Amino acid sequence: MRIDPETVERIKQTAAVADVIGDYVTIKKKGANYWACCPFHGEKTPSFSISPSKGIYKCFGCGKAGDSVRFIMDIEGLGYGEALRHLAKKYGIDIQEEEMTDDQLQRQNERESLLIMLEFAKEFFKKQLLDSEEGRSIALPYFKERGFSDATIQAFDLGYSPEGWDVFLKTALKQGFSQEIIERAGLVTNKNDEGKVYDRFRNRVIFPIHSVAGKVIAFGARILKSDAKNQAKYLNSPETEVYHKSAVLYGIAQAKNEIRQKDVCYLVEGYTDVISLHQAGIKNVVASSGTSLTIEQIKLIARFTNHVTVLYDGDSAGIKAALRGMDLILEEGLQVNLVVFPEGQDPDSYVRSIGSEAFIEYIQKEARDVISFQANLFMKEAGDDPFKKAELIKEMVQSISKIPDAIQRSLFIQKTSQMMRLEEDVLLAEMNKIHLKKMNQRSAGSAPQSISPQNEVDMNALFAAEEEAPAEVQSLAFYQESECIRLLVNFGHLEVDPEKAPGHTLMEYLLHELEDVKFQTPLFIEILGICQQEFASKRVPGPEFYLHHGNEEIQRFAIDVSSDKHTLSSVWKDRHEIRVREDHEMLEDLAYKNVLRLRKVYNDQQLQDVMERMEKYAGDRNDMNDLLLEFITLKEIQKNISQELGTVIEK
Repeated sequence: MRIDPETVERIKQTAAVADVIGDYVTIKKKGANYWACCPFHGEKTPSFSISPSKGIYKCFGCGKAGDSVRFIMDIEGLGYGEALRHLAKKYGIDIQEEEMTDDQLQRQNERESLLIMLEFAKEFFKKQLLDSEEGRSIALPYFKERGFSDATIQAFDLGYSPEGWDVFLKTALKQGFSQEIIERAGLVTNKNDEGKVYDRFRNRVIFPIHSVAGKVIAFGARILKSDAKNQAKYLNSPETEVYHKSAVLYGIAQAKNEIRQKDVCYLVEGYTDVISLHQAGIKNVVASSGTSLTIEQIKLIARFTNHVTVLYDGDSAGIKAALRGMDLILEEGLQVNLVVFPEGQDPDSYVRSIGSEAFIEYIQKEARDVISFQANLFMKEAGDDPFKKAELIKEMVQSISKIPDAIQRSLFIQKTSQMMRLEEDVLLAEMNKIHLKKMNQRSAGSAPQSISPQNEVDMNALFAAEEEAPAEVQSLAFYQESECIRLLVNFGHLEVDPEKAPGHTLMEYLLHELEDVKFQTPLFIEILGICQQEFASKRVPGPEFYLHHGNEEIQRFAIDVSSDKHTLSSVWKDRHEIRVREDHEMLEDLAYKNVLRLRKVYNDQQLQDVMERMEKYAGDRNDMNDLLLEFITLKEIQKNISQELGTVIEK
């Protein structure tokens, strides 16, 4: 079923963007707009602008932009249809849906099909735990022994998969699910060469894994038989269309609001750690589910807080596992502390033994920033061995070099210098070597550079050099093309000159002037094509058409070109009696000159091409005359356009 367009429009009109975003972050009114600290990246100074009049938001820090629907899609990790349903439920709007054609049903999104299958599986496992004799006698006691209450079991949708080989498979098939979708959801597996299919999670307690939005996307399972041979203790769903374990954190759906409110995320290792802490009232906790911490997981945390405290087991293997992910967290700009529990304890056992208040006090007392933690750990390992100590100090500097903030790097260098009783210049020189090595690796064929404390490299300049490298090379005409599209998006519906040409819109003027022009930037080609289609259908859309467009890239461009980070104060203008002309007051001049500039860029490109062909030419003289004639023609065009624009050209 598909939501009909009228209902979609009603949802968008009702879901005021400031109201929707205000549920997630604190917003403050400033002039006509609202401002907030961006919920998508860590920041202390608000750069997240919300425009109620346009129904859009834009972060001038990370570039995130969209309308109320896009915000819900990004913050909750939902698809377009799911976000609309989320908002409809919030505002009490009845969903009117259209019947899908046979072709549309056939092309139904695989993601939604898998989510329906996984939701059914979750309910099956819960029912087996609570309502079956096998579940109540075998699985429920396991959860009760761990101290999990009925409310906690419900909050995390815990369940049980029975011992039979294909109990779930038969139940799902009986309910009308195809074997193909059951297999794609990772709920069954092939046992032998005959291709016989069996339930994947047999005789195991089930831990559903949820997306940020709370949808079940996978399962973790623990075996109950203590004498099971050749069977893994823990078993997880395989990767599917909806489950990518490197981008998922166990417990994030239950923890996200608490993480945002407490402004810190506790990171643990296992499912039961999360559940035990949650039951103890410590709800801002997630787990990496036994996998190595990934960039995607760290970025997921960064959507809700800039502070991470890692709570790992007190054994040496747990400590080493924790340290492996610290550099990744630092590199993403998050602030990270680490807590180690007494020998033989983990977060689950420790909170159950001492209680939540004492547990929080322990964390606050024992938390160490990663550099201090490394120093204490490494000093014990190195002892009096100067060579080993030097290697360990290099590892510390390597970690510090990952920190993107220059002030934080400097402070940690000072701290390390004091702890290790070394000159700061020595540590800075080592860090400079690390960054120079990284830059040299990026510059193929460049010779390594040496450095000494007396020849210290500007670390900020190094970071800036790395950050300024463009992701992709833009065409020479990018800016002129961008300006043409900006004018079409923001002012295409307005009359180009109401006095001289009443009734003629800027869209009509620009489409006529650009009729024989071939854009080079894919996004602008697409938007120009949309404008041509709309105009051919006798429609001249205003900015709202693009600001709320279904194509995220088009929507983001429209928001970018319609958002101003700074505006002139009306008080300042009135006090100094300064008249500032707005773009909409000089559309004809803006459009005319930009089209000329665009044509000049294209002409200059052709001119450069002809000159290169002339330099390399070694053929017939008549053909050379043709090139000379083409060169003269292009040079004359360049001259005429430059004179019209009032610019100077080379002779």
